[in-house]
Amino acid sequence: MPRSQNIVASHRRRKRVMAQAKGNWGARSKVYTVAKHTVDKGMQYAYRDRKTKKRLFRQLWITRINAAARLQGTTYSRLIAALSTKEVDINRKVLAELAVSSPTAFAEVVKFALA
Repeated sequence: MPRSQNIVASHRRRKRVMAQAKGNWGARSKVYTVAKHTVDKGMQYAYRDRKTKKRLFRQLWITRINAAARLQGTTYSRLIAALSTKEVDINRKVLAELAVSSPTAFAEVVKFALA
C-alpha cells in the first residue's frame, strides 16, 4: 500500500506561510523555503520587540517628564520622589501626556508635589 500524504494540511500550512511572507522582496515572498525562514525570523523579531517597545516608551516618558520638570525648576528624580512621598498614584505615561499636552496642569502637579 502506498504511503498517504496529507496534502490538504501541508498545502494549508504552506499557504499560511506564504500569506505571512506577503510584502517581502523577491524570493522572500515567492519561494516557500526562503519565505519560511523569513517568517520564522520575523516572528522572533516581533516577539523580542514587543518587550523592547515597552522599554522604549517608558524611556521616552521619563525623558519628557524630566524636560518638563526642569522647566518647572526641579528634576525628574526629585519630582517622582515627591509624588511618592505625597502618595500621588499617577503613572509616567499620564505624567508625560500632561507635560506635552497641558503644561499648566503639569505645573500644578509639580507645585502640589513639591509643596
